Amino acid sequence: MSKKSRSKLWFLVHSWLALPIWFFVLIVCVTGTLAVVSQEIVWLANPQMRASPPSDDAPLLSYDQIIAAIKKAEPQTLVESINRPDESHFALDVKVSYPDGRSVTVYVNPYSGAIQGTAPPFNFQAFTRALHGWWLVPFTNGYSWGWYLVSFLGLPMLASLVTGLVVYKRFWKGFLRPTLRIRHGARIFWGDFHRLSGIWSIWFIAVISVTSTWFMIEAILSDNHISISTAPVAPVVPRESVPLTVDGAPAPMISLESAIREAKERIPGLEDSSVSLPANAYSHLLVSGRSWYPLIYQSAEVNPYTGDISTTRLLSDRSGLELVTESMRPLHTGDFGGIWIKLIWFFFGLILSMMVLSGLLIWTKRTALATANALKRNNKRPRAALTGQPAPAMSREATEGSR
Repeated sequence: MSKKSRSKLWFLVHSWLALPIWFFVLIVCVTGTLAVVSQEIVWLANPQMRASPPSDDAPLLSYDQIIAAIKKAEPQTLVESINRPDESHFALDVKVSYPDGRSVTVYVNPYSGAIQGTAPPFNFQAFTRALHGWWLVPFTNGYSWGWYLVSFLGLPMLASLVTGLVVYKRFWKGFLRPTLRIRHGARIFWGDFHRLSGIWSIWFIAVISVTSTWFMIEAILSDNHISISTAPVAPVVPRESVPLTVDGAPAPMISLESAIREAKERIPGLEDSSVSLPANAYSHLLVSGRSWYPLIYQSAEVNPYTGDISTTRLLSDRSGLELVTESMRPLHTGDFGGIWIKLIWFFFGLILSMMVLSGLLIWTKRTALATANALKRNNKRPRAALTGQPAPAMSREATEGSR
């Protein structure tokens, strides 16, 4: 075998060894696409998550009314937090605890306050996100190696985007004159589809690859105990400031609506998406939600007895690095603007998955054809060895290889 032929075979072996990597990339893309709409899929399968109004004009209950309805149905229940999903057709996620020590999340109808069911600790939504994010590898001491393995794919994805734009000359013509030939064979169709989907997904590939790479950097910083947080220490109510009733028990706290009103006055445009109740007599109420910048939550700590704002966590309080870090996850998942943003991310996730699949098909077919040709050349014997007849004149390439 000539030196050139041996090099060709080694290159083909190297190409075939890359096949599992491409399948891994494809699976990560598919699971990520499913994870974007996993909450909606669970909503379709689980009626307990649905917010069904008793009438067309039924108003949403306030947080105080929700707590009152829960207390009426289960007097021993202690409400810890209430989370209102972005879509109004979802039930509220209310974390509660019971006297026996159980702490669960229940689905509560935002129109009637009825408890519709208990959220399982691990459902399809958690499964798809764990499978996509870290391949279900346990977090034993810091971030799991599955997290690093998945997030590392952001680097080759970003490199593929850059090299693809360099190789595809004048790629912007694909926006003006898109070409997708469907009657010229599978090879031409998948080639056109790969180029066309790549052109229209430039922004999406850039977002996914950059955010994924940042997740790897974030894990490295965390595992090396490097913190970039500027969050203040959680405030507490001094013991002497806790008002007491006649029997010596802490006085009832203010209504949640009063606390939310105070928070909105301090943070204009704040959406009261989440409320966390005090864990003890010295804790504060936490009101948080989005405002004009939908990627990051802002919050306010409210004194549960006086209604005074103790601390706030605003966009202006964060460093530039924190703004980047906290913006990465919603940009990666599309979870910042309701169902329509999720559908856009889901659509381009499908396009990205199909683009990886088309590239995999093109690469596999090309590598298989090159492998077959290489094996055919290497298995070819001089005719004299088989028939006893004089062998034909060898080509110049073969002659040089024999030397």
